[in-house]
Amino acid sequence: MASPSNKGKGIAEVSSSQPQPQPQPQSPANPPALSRYESQKRRDWNTFCQYLRNQQPPVHISQCGSNHILDFLQYLDQFGKTKVHVHGCVFFGQVEPSGQCNCPLKQAWGSLDALIGRLRAAYEENGGLPERNPFAGGGIRVFLREVRDSQAKARGVPYKKRKKKKRNPMKSSHDVGDAGTTGTSSSSNLPS
Repeated sequence: MASPSNKGKGIAEVSSSQPQPQPQPQSPANPPALSRYESQKRRDWNTFCQYLRNQQPPVHISQCGSNHILDFLQYLDQFGKTKVHVHGCVFFGQVEPSGQCNCPLKQAWGSLDALIGRLRAAYEENGGLPERNPFAGGGIRVFLREVRDSQAKARGVPYKKRKKKKRNPMKSSHDVGDAGTTGTSSSSNLPS
């Protein structure tokens, strides 16, 4: 074993000549690789928190409300790449416009919707209570719906919600047969 004065010397020799059965603990400088979603969620969260810190006066995340989120979404429009035709534009409502116009570029609805989903998850992962999550508020949902509808009209492409596949739950033997013996109904999850 190396003496205290030769600390670090010979470590490579020891580790190369004898296999070490102990696994090395992961260093904080090299955390495990995050998925694309997790990386984007972290980046979005940091961007939003920075946006709040840059407000005059700065806003702490605990005081964040739907108005701050709506301001943030509108702030992001300046970085958008989706042409959204205004009502007076000759290309309003056309699927494939034949020329150029001066209509603004904005964030696409799908991008905003995905962003809110990631921020909603990040809020709770960072200690926020689900029942106080400002990203889950009704005002945010209304805003996103209005953006979706206005962008669909401006582009001449109606938004069609994907239909969920109907699930056929497997019926258990007590659902079909002896209904009177159990005394309870298993159809409690059906709307009444």
